[in-house]
Amino acid sequence: MSDDLPHPPWQMDWTAAAFKEFQSMPADGRQLVMAARAELITVEDPYFRGIDADASLPQWITIRPPASTRPAGPHVADLAGGRGWLVFTFIRRHAEPQIVVTDAFWA
Repeated sequence: MSDDLPHPPWQMDWTAAAFKEFQSMPADGRQLVMAARAELITVEDPYFRGIDADASLPQWITIRPPASTRPAGPHVADLAGGRGWLVFTFIRRHAEPQIVVTDAFWA
């Protein structure tokens, strides 16, 4: 029996505005964003990581839905204790699931 469902690594795409924000970040911000990207594209489910949701993540990143009423909607990857963030949506298309970053910020 073959498994036809897609598996990580997932594709990641950016809206033009989010990518422009990413490009304007200082080097340390871009480095953390790229490390967060590596985490997100390699997990089985970028939204749900189990009971210890952030246990396998580096200490500087947490993943959460911005509203508990939309657990399957956009999620926020908080970086460096809130110094920056990415807002992303995981689109679970059968043929090509992907993560879309809609907002990026670094202070």
